[in-house]
Amino acid sequence: MDFRTESVVDLAARVRAGTLRASELTEHALERIEALNPTLNAFIALDADGARAQAAAIDARIAAGEPVGPLAGIPIGVKDLEAAQGFVTTWGTALHADDEPAAADSTLVARLRAAGCVILGKTNTPEHGWKADTDNLAFGATRNPWNPDRSPGGSSGGTSAALASGMVPLATGSDGGGSIRIPAALCGHSALKPSPGRVPNGGTRAPGSGLLGIKAPMTLRVRDQAYALDTVVGPDPLDPFSLPATEPWYPSVAGPSLGVPRRVVWAPTMGYDVDHEVLAVVEGAVRALEAAGTEVVVVDEVFDGDPVMTFLTLWSISRLRDQGHHLESPLGEQIDPGLTAQMRYARDHLGVRSYAEALDECYRYSAQIAAVFEQAPLLLSPTVAGQTALVGGHQGTINGEESLTWVRFTYPFNLTRYPAGSVNAGFTADGMPVGLQVVGPHLADLEVLRAMVAIEDLLGITELAPV
Repeated sequence: MDFRTESVVDLAARVRAGTLRASELTEHALERIEALNPTLNAFIALDADGARAQAAAIDARIAAGEPVGPLAGIPIGVKDLEAAQGFVTTWGTALHADDEPAAADSTLVARLRAAGCVILGKTNTPEHGWKADTDNLAFGATRNPWNPDRSPGGSSGGTSAALASGMVPLATGSDGGGSIRIPAALCGHSALKPSPGRVPNGGTRAPGSGLLGIKAPMTLRVRDQAYALDTVVGPDPLDPFSLPATEPWYPSVAGPSLGVPRRVVWAPTMGYDVDHEVLAVVEGAVRALEAAGTEVVVVDEVFDGDPVMTFLTLWSISRLRDQGHHLESPLGEQIDPGLTAQMRYARDHLGVRSYAEALDECYRYSAQIAAVFEQAPLLLSPTVAGQTALVGGHQGTINGEESLTWVRFTYPFNLTRYPAGSVNAGFTADGMPVGLQVVGPHLADLEVLRAMVAIEDLLGITELAPV
C-alpha cells in the first residue's frame, strides 16, 4: 500500500465494503510515520493507541452492518492551529506547548471525524502560521520530502510533508496568506483554498488571522479534496461568516476527463520579479493547456501595486490582538523573533484607522481583479515567485538570490476573498516541484476545482517524492 498512489475515495469505499479494514490503513500510516517522521518532522504529536481504538470501532460497526461515513477509516493529521480532542493545541508556540489537551474538536475536525476519519495526531506549523516556512521554537523544522535540506513551505508545511511522503492520505490545513497553496506547490501536490466561509472557522471569537484565514482538508489530488470538502462545507452557528451548503462538488469532478478550460487569463509575473526557471516550468504547463484548446489571454499586471502592506496591516494587527500582551513580559522571549517584530510594528505604527483603510484597499484590489475576470473566468499565475528555500530560516530564491518577495503571489487572493488553488506544473532542474496557481471569481470554487482537475489530467505528473 502507498497512500501516494491510492485514491482517498477508493480507500474509503473499500473500507465501507469490508474489503479493507480501517485498522489496516491506520497501521500503515503509523508505520510510515515511524519510518519517516524522524527525518521529516511532519507530525509533532501522535496517539497510536487512540488511533487504533478509533479504527477498531469503525471496523466493528462495519462488521455489524451499521452505517459509517463517506471517509470511513481514512487516517488523518490535524494542523496544530486547530483543536483535536485529546491533543494539546500549541499553535506552534512554546507558550502553549504544556497546555491542557483540547476537550473538543474544532468544527472542521469534528466534521471529518463524523465522516469516519481516524485522528492520528497533530502536524507541524510555524508559530501561529505566521510565515511560509514550517519551523518553530517548540518543535523545530519540518523538511521537504523531495529534499530534506529544503523547506516544505508554510504554514501548512507539516500537513504537506505528511501527504507528499505518504504518511497519511488526508490532513487539515489553513490559509491566511498562502498557507495551503505554498506548501502544496513546494511539496508537489494539488490543493484548493476555498472561498472564505465554505468551511466554517467556528469558535467563539475571530480567528487569529482575522478575516484572512480559511480552513480546509488537504489531499494529494484535487478529486480527493473535492470529495473531502463535501463532508465539511456548510454553515455553522458559531461562525457568522459561514456560507450555506452547496450542492456536492465531487460528482462534478469525478469523471475521467473534464476537458480543459475554454479561456483563461495568464499573468506570468503579475508585474513582479519571478525566478526564470520557475517561470519556464509554469509557462510549459500553460502552453500545454493552450495546445489542448484553451484560449490564453496574457496580462502583464493584475494589481496597480503589491498589496503586501495591506496584508501585513490586517495580519499584524490581528496577531497583536492575540499576543501583544506578551511583548513586554518574560514570556515574550518564547515568541519567534520575526513574529515579535511584526507585532511591534503594528503596535508602534498602526492603529484603528490603518485597519479601516486596509479594508478599503481590499475592496480596491477586488475591483482590479474583477476587471481581469471580465476577460476570462479563470486567472493563472505561478504559485510562488521563487525556488524552494533551504531549511533553517532561509527565504526562497529568485534567480539565485534569497528574496522576501518570493511568496507574493498568494496573499492578494486572501485579501480579495477569491478561491485559489495550486497544481504541480513540473520540476526545476534540481528536482523540486513548481506550482501553477488557479484563481476564480467570488464563490467559483467548483469552477476552480474543475480547472485544477483538468490541468492535473492534462499534465499527468506521477512522480513521487523520493522517500
